[in-house]
Amino acid sequence: MKKGNRENAKRPGFVRIIGGEWRGRRLPVGDLPGLRPSGDRSRETLFNWLQAHVRGAVCVDLFAGSGALGLEAASRGAAEVILVEKLRVAARDLRDILLVLKADQVTVVEADALHWLHSRPAQSLDIAFVDPPFGLHLETRALELIRNRDCIRTGGFVYFETARKATAIVPGPGWETVREKTVGDVRLLLLKKI
Repeated sequence: MKKGNRENAKRPGFVRIIGGEWRGRRLPVGDLPGLRPSGDRSRETLFNWLQAHVRGAVCVDLFAGSGALGLEAASRGAAEVILVEKLRVAARDLRDILLVLKADQVTVVEADALHWLHSRPAQSLDIAFVDPPFGLHLETRALELIRNRDCIRTGGFVYFETARKATAIVPGPGWETVREKTVGDVRLLLLKKI
């Protein structure tokens, strides 16, 4: 995707679910600072990578924003999805979307994602989506907490979206990079706990 197109995709007014039960549903996206929903192409790539792992999984969408990643996982059969969002307006909008979708398997937690990770029990998640606002190094801090708190079960995944020019994420011991791709100005990275 060209840079100009990525800029236009930052706040499109809606996000479209691209697969599963809610395929084709257009969900509203608020015009909020720092809100940058994952594009269709990025989500399609990610869920092709995770195709065999989403159904029945316990997932968290940290820095949820529009909830695009978590809602896509729920649409594709995740057993439980937690959307963690600290902006009150965005969290309210997510709750409204859940009512429309009748998404009982999805919960919105209004909290700072890093603080939420501090309280998460060990081995309690299968997949974590980490797509924070770019340029704040929140992805690095989130990975450190995920590793230190041992939040992900063995064989589980952590997915990151970062700016293309951001410092590379180093998986560390017990983790491996299983997929990596650049889409326009965004780097996609999938790590697996081994």
